Amino acid sequence: MSKEIKFNYQTICNNLLKELPSRSQDILEKRLGLNLEARGEEKMTLEAIGKEYNLTRERVRQIEEDSLDRIKEVAKINCEALFRFFEEKIRIFGSLKKEDNLVSELSSQNWDKNQILFLLTLNPQFQRFKETEDFYSFWTVDLNSITLASKVINNFIETLNQKNKPMTLEQYIKSKSPISKFGLSSSKVLFSYLEVSKRILRNSQGLYGFSDWPEINPKGVKDKAYLALKKEQKPLHFAEIAELVGKISQGEELSESGKPLLPKVQTVHNELIRDAKFVLVGRGVYALSEWGYQPGQVRDIIFNTLKEVKKPLSKSEILKKVLKQRLVKKNTILLNLNNKKYFLRDSQGRYRARLA
Repeated sequence: MSKEIKFNYQTICNNLLKELPSRSQDILEKRLGLNLEARGEEKMTLEAIGKEYNLTRERVRQIEEDSLDRIKEVAKINCEALFRFFEEKIRIFGSLKKEDNLVSELSSQNWDKNQILFLLTLNPQFQRFKETEDFYSFWTVDLNSITLASKVINNFIETLNQKNKPMTLEQYIKSKSPISKFGLSSSKVLFSYLEVSKRILRNSQGLYGFSDWPEINPKGVKDKAYLALKKEQKPLHFAEIAELVGKISQGEELSESGKPLLPKVQTVHNELIRDAKFVLVGRGVYALSEWGYQPGQVRDIIFNTLKEVKKPLSKSEILKKVLKQRLVKKNTILLNLNNKKYFLRDSQGRYRARLA
């Protein structure tokens, strides 16, 4: 079907609703949020509609059900082209598509959502599966696609567990060849299947991972600070980290004036101080412990270095090792090294840790 074909969902719904008595039409509009004059109107409950019409909840439900049955018969004849369009769209994505994203594919106008979902329910070919603990709500035109999607998702989860780090879709395809392994028609289908899972998420950099990984779904200042350092791959001053956290948070929270509510520098600094995954490596400069940085003062780093090598080291050897751990001046290291309470110097000018 040509990409140029467009449907006016509101007009289609309006024509279908005209087949109903006025009360039934009004009840169905309110029940499904189809009021054509109030775009995006919220759906009303059976109880609320019943009070308005002095009807029981059960009677409203019966009217809704009877009205839908009547409209479905009319739609079989009047909506053939529309249903073909819906089917082709869903099949492009492996016959299965997450509900919200399907609506976006079918129309770019937010107020069309209720109308599109209503029209989908009129044809039994389109089957909706409700949201669960593991999956978002989705639509399918082929029940076999659910089995296939489950296999793909489980394989992707297994791969994430093995790698234990985020990856791009291209990296997964290269390592697992899911297109041939599962018989998928394209990477577009793979993408459609993965987006149904609540366990898997794609971040703004196009990396896929588990939804509880901070680098994939940062939820607080701490996670965003971690993500900022991971992206830069180098130690940063807490003020720089705060600036990056602000960019990540841009638009997430709004103040009463409607402006972005960005974290304060001190708030970010406090999180860095409290969490062991961040290590102070210089004056106000932090790195990630997973990069191999050890916690503690310069004195502690010298002490641990000498304990690990189990032999005396020269001043230059100590400087070289400690400077890999701390962004400080050489004199700072030498001043700590001269602390005889912790370090001893032998006749050859080498140093060892004074053990208790």
